[in-house]
Amino acid sequence: MPEFLALAAFLGLLFLVWDCVEVGRNDATNLVNAVFGARVLKRRTAVMIAGVAVILGATFAAPVMETAREGIFDPKVLTVQMAITIYISVYFVDTVLLYGFSGFGMPVSTTACLVFELVGAALFLAGYEDVHWSKVRTVVVGIVVSIVTSGIASFLAMRVFRGAVRDRSQDKMTLLLHGPWIAGALLTWMSWFMVFNGLKNVPVVKLIKERVFSEYGEGLVLLMMWGGFALLVHAALLAGHPRYNKYLFHVTAVLGMICMAFAFGQNDLANAASPGLAAFTLWRTTIDPGALADLATKIPLPIWALTGCGVLMASGMFSDYAQRVTRAAVNTGSEFDRVQLYAPQWCRRLAQLLLRFRAPGPTLAPEPHRDDVGKKVHYDTLRASVITAVTASVIAFASGHGLPVSTTYVAFAAILGTGLSDRVFARGDADLKLGRAIWVVTCWMLAPIIAIVATGCIAILVYHLSTAGLVLAVGINLGVRVIFKRLSDSHEKRYHPSAIADDARGSTPVD
Repeated sequence: MPEFLALAAFLGLLFLVWDCVEVGRNDATNLVNAVFGARVLKRRTAVMIAGVAVILGATFAAPVMETAREGIFDPKVLTVQMAITIYISVYFVDTVLLYGFSGFGMPVSTTACLVFELVGAALFLAGYEDVHWSKVRTVVVGIVVSIVTSGIASFLAMRVFRGAVRDRSQDKMTLLLHGPWIAGALLTWMSWFMVFNGLKNVPVVKLIKERVFSEYGEGLVLLMMWGGFALLVHAALLAGHPRYNKYLFHVTAVLGMICMAFAFGQNDLANAASPGLAAFTLWRTTIDPGALADLATKIPLPIWALTGCGVLMASGMFSDYAQRVTRAAVNTGSEFDRVQLYAPQWCRRLAQLLLRFRAPGPTLAPEPHRDDVGKKVHYDTLRASVITAVTASVIAFASGHGLPVSTTYVAFAAILGTGLSDRVFARGDADLKLGRAIWVVTCWMLAPIIAIVATGCIAILVYHLSTAGLVLAVGINLGVRVIFKRLSDSHEKRYHPSAIADDARGSTPVD
């Protein structure tokens, strides 16, 4: 028993490092999709900026971390060995599950995986009654509502802004006429959700809300903020050199990415840290049965640990597998007619059936074009700004209310919502792009099932075989990882040969 607990605690910290990298490969990499797709920044530069914002956002992540762990199962009926087994089994499955999805360029939710891995381990070890299904239902409903909200909000905002700007997002007169109120709306939107909802527990923010918003009403204050931001933007456009005015929506897109990364740090960073820290704390502390309940769900997390996790996640965002996730997500909502994507035949057939019901008419997106070095510009900067602003706002609102939400799902929904608004599925490889979206959503539904069954089986193996079970679980994890790497690399060579050549040269993929 002591040997098992010590080995499990050591493996928990080791796999904590690994899991942070995997979260960076798959989940955090979605932070830069919009900015990279619009060619506002090089991917490496965008990753550096987003990584800093993630680390800063992690400082305010504590409420979400408690929500992600607390209430999924009842620790009162567990022994110390069972509790540690649950936490370490989550890592055995999560690291290889995220690695596999990343290899195939499939975005998946770290939050959803963590919740259902906890459900699977508790269900198989302690039984159906130990799982708090009402809490699980709350998490699932929150994730679904956030996806729908992101998709609808991005569609409506894009349709309004596109109706005003059309394809002239860099035209001087258009920017002077419509740029201030659009940029002002985006800045007000992000300020409200990021600061006054996401950071509502900060003393200064609480004071401002009490003295200003409660006194004069939220509607009036937000309207005044919108007017103030619009005036500042208009003044900046008039005072600035005409050559730089065309970068207005470049700036809002980057600001949205920073807010999005900050919100991600609040919401998702703890998903990688909490199981390992919980296992380590259980090992270090002498626990009586009555104290186990509090200790298993309330783990003190030092800021330095969160900062270290942020660095590890940023390192994962630089990997080749992270580029696969970015490339696939960008191509799914691309304005180009021809894209390199994979979707099963049944998904493409279903997409073709759905496309029969689309209304006739031209696409609203700008004409596809390439930048100065020949790379595809998949979105214009206005669309990138809407994607990042909506995604950041939804995540920040959920984080401020202590609700776990998926950055991946929300960001992907925003890409699809703005794409539907711009009618990018009206021509070219529309069936392939929509089929890929259907395949991604299908994998979202399959991931919880895989997480429950796989984690439950690993938990039983580890619990009954003790130390030998830990060794065997590590072997299974590494073996499955090798298989996923072989299959995913073969898949990449078959469907993305140009990307393989770019990776070999060490350059960012053109498409």
